[in-house]
Amino acid sequence: MKPYDTIEDKKSQIKTMFDNIAPTYDRLNHLLSLNIDRVWRRRAVKAVAACGPSSVLDIATGTGDMALSLARRLKQVHITGVDLSECMLAEGRAKVVRAGMDGRILMEQGDAEHLHFADGSFDALMSAFGVRNFGDLAAGLSEMHRVLRSGGRAVILELSNPPKGVLRWMYDLYSHRMLPRIGGAVSHDAKAYEYLPASVDEFPVAEEFCEMLRAAGFVRVQARRQSFGIAHIFIAEKAAEGDKAIKR
Repeated sequence: MKPYDTIEDKKSQIKTMFDNIAPTYDRLNHLLSLNIDRVWRRRAVKAVAACGPSSVLDIATGTGDMALSLARRLKQVHITGVDLSECMLAEGRAKVVRAGMDGRILMEQGDAEHLHFADGSFDALMSAFGVRNFGDLAAGLSEMHRVLRSGGRAVILELSNPPKGVLRWMYDLYSHRMLPRIGGAVSHDAKAYEYLPASVDEFPVAEEFCEMLRAAGFVRVQARRQSFGIAHIFIAEKAAEGDKAIKR
């Protein structure tokens, strides 16, 4: 699906959408999630930090929350953040400068499905709430695998739908009725906040996404459910050279 009713392809529309909502994105993210997104990010960053990387790629970095969090946790890490939206990156660069991290965090415009980095460029990579916006999810995962070094770790935080029941009913009511109204009123882009929850419905369920990661070449794939299934943290590795481990 696409955010707007225009003839532009999904990738172009996603760029336009995030350019539009960039000034209010952080405030709305925390408000609409009741700050639970901060907890999820901390857990995802902890999973990245656990492998002790020196170089990390942050895909769909947005305004740089994940990059800043990891840089504060690991004092020697260097992070490259890429995003389609130059307006989101501008917000992120300002935050990086304010935090005094501009020497360790580089933020640049880039397409996750066509990364310009050489094979095996990064010790680890991460992405928060970005992969479901890819125009070609399989291509994006393949690129992630390509730029990750052998034995490196990928950590992906993404929203999902909780199991059917009362919680699912409440979640659907909030995400499809209340969230678009609040988000649209604050950001002045109602279509964006109709698209964002709808895109969660279209994203593969955890088991299917794990299979997509394996199909892209990742091994030791796992999904960690967050907040009763409202989000998942996916952790996967690129097999080390000579690693004959069975993909699972």
